[in-house]
Amino acid sequence: MLNELTKSPQGRIAHGIARKLRLGGFSAHFAGGCVRDALLGLSPQDIDIATSARPDEIMAMFPECRAVGASFGVVLVRIGEFDFEVATYRSEGEYSDGRRPDSVNFCSPEEDVKRRDFTVNAMLYDPEAEELMDIVGGRADLEARIIRAVGNPEARFSEDHLRMLRAARFSAKLGFEIETATAEAIRKNAGLIERISSERIAVEMEHILTGRRPAFAIRLMDELGLLERILPEVVALKGIEQPRNLHPEGDVFTHTMICLDRIPEHPSFELALATLLHDIGKPDAQKESPPGRFFDHERIGVNLTRHICKRLKLSKKTTDRVLWLVGRHMCFLHAPQMRLSKLKTLFAEDGFGELAEIHKVDAMASSGDLSHYDLVMKIKEGIPEREISPDPLIRGKDLIRMGLEPGPVFSKILKQVREAQLDGTVKNRREAREMAGRLAADLQDAE
Repeated sequence: MLNELTKSPQGRIAHGIARKLRLGGFSAHFAGGCVRDALLGLSPQDIDIATSARPDEIMAMFPECRAVGASFGVVLVRIGEFDFEVATYRSEGEYSDGRRPDSVNFCSPEEDVKRRDFTVNAMLYDPEAEELMDIVGGRADLEARIIRAVGNPEARFSEDHLRMLRAARFSAKLGFEIETATAEAIRKNAGLIERISSERIAVEMEHILTGRRPAFAIRLMDELGLLERILPEVVALKGIEQPRNLHPEGDVFTHTMICLDRIPEHPSFELALATLLHDIGKPDAQKESPPGRFFDHERIGVNLTRHICKRLKLSKKTTDRVLWLVGRHMCFLHAPQMRLSKLKTLFAEDGFGELAEIHKVDAMASSGDLSHYDLVMKIKEGIPEREISPDPLIRGKDLIRMGLEPGPVFSKILKQVREAQLDGTVKNRREAREMAGRLAADLQDAE
């Protein structure tokens, strides 16, 4: 299986890098996840290389490179369309911030392996000699389907607290069980995750939510005591009961996990996060609603989601999309009463496909009733794409030519004319100008 690593275009280039390093008098190994994935029969996304060459020596051999962490011995080599992290074998000093080592020392490959996170990620492969270096039992743990910390698990997690979250991700991704001592160390030290920067947690959460078995990972985070430190609002969904006729699956937390399980593979982070948070407002809405009802939970959910996105320091683009999805996730239920102009405006939104997906999994995870989804999609399919968001029949400059003074009235006129255009009651520029004139006269009389 390991020799397959060098047969893909990426693998052949990586092999060439390793060979050049060896010809230069250095040792070189493929390292980490690529070795793990190859042993599992999976295609690695990246191939990292560990070597005895120092950063300056690597950079001298590969002009097409840049230092991304030279003080930690890491150089990024770009060849063709592929990037390769080439890192000097290193051991690490104390982690006073629970994130990065205070110092590194270049060392042997055997010592390098001992500072890695989990045994399945701590194997090295020499592509020239076609030999596997496994001194921590990584292959045996792969066969046993176990995630086990290298050495003392508490020491590994005290070095980099994010490794606790990574354990949950790898468990979900690979379908492996976390070894008992490793899991206990996470439970004991779960509070340390609060010392990790929001940005790093957000990146890890993106991997979890867009990867394999996201609901399993969230449940595991809850079991290990991590979820309450990162997303206490999701933990609060547990025990929030829903009407059995609409939600036979159980409480809001159970419903949300089923939704996560049903989103398509490789979703966008925005879709996955919005799915996780779509009912986040129900615990608070329940307090102000009759039993079994959750009035205004979308609006409450938007406010809570805004705080979560801010806490995770997500980009404005990501935040805006997630807020829009959470706030609109119930709108398909109102489709039978919606004007065609409203539906067309919804169809024209860039995030409509993801909104449809959330409604679909929301329905499938509860009553199973897809009638509203089918209705909306049927209406959309029946409208030619050019008619969903046609060019406006009239603009502000046309109103000026009609002798109207620019001001707040402009937007009111343009909005109503646009809605009429989308509804099909105004079909051409002449009718649009006539309607604008009538509206202008009505608004002036109202003043």
